[in-house]
Amino acid sequence: MFQVIESVLSKQEVTDFLERMQTAPWMDGSKTAGSLAQSVKQNLQLDDECDIARSLSRYIESTLLANPQFVSMALPDTFYPPKFNLYQNGGHYGVHVDSAVLVHPYTNQRVRADLSATLFLTEPDSYEGGELQIDTGMGVQEIKLPAGDMILYSSGSLHQVLPVIKGQRIASFMWVQSMVKNENERTMLYQLDQSIQGLRKQLGTQSQQAELLQLTELYHNLLRHWCKS
Repeated sequence: MFQVIESVLSKQEVTDFLERMQTAPWMDGSKTAGSLAQSVKQNLQLDDECDIARSLSRYIESTLLANPQFVSMALPDTFYPPKFNLYQNGGHYGVHVDSAVLVHPYTNQRVRADLSATLFLTEPDSYEGGELQIDTGMGVQEIKLPAGDMILYSSGSLHQVLPVIKGQRIASFMWVQSMVKNENERTMLYQLDQSIQGLRKQLGTQSQQAELLQLTELYHNLLRHWCKS
């Protein structure tokens, strides 16, 4: 399962991000890869320890927690702090799968990677290549979104970033531990929540009628049943 979430950041916010990154230190991205991924990873990453990276990371996290579509789909419990990468001059990241469990860099808490996300920060026509390819189990999808848009997908999916042969591809990437571990259960809750929200808009002032309240009750009871203890 994957979902595009549009306009996570406005164009002005993206511009502000890129301007702040110009003075930030970048490092070899392979240094943060696992032993198997190091051989297929060629990019740069913003130094996680610098103040700019931490500030931008916190901004993205708080923005996502205020985004109804993201919250409905991810049901976020814990973030692994958003990071930032840059691909240029043939930079790429070959086929790999994300680690199942990560250690939070600030709390040392174990974070189960249920969902992965890429938030694009450069416009697709400003670089060539750099598509994010995700194996959905029903075929490979190529993703290259406008700046400010995000793709959210299962961390268990094989994926890769194709070589950037011209320009620069800058993005933020992150992982989320969900309150609901099972992907199928999360998907059903998302579909039910979207139906409830759609009906509420249609009904307007009648949104308290019994049928809608019953659906809302069902949603919360399923969430209560499937939510991790």
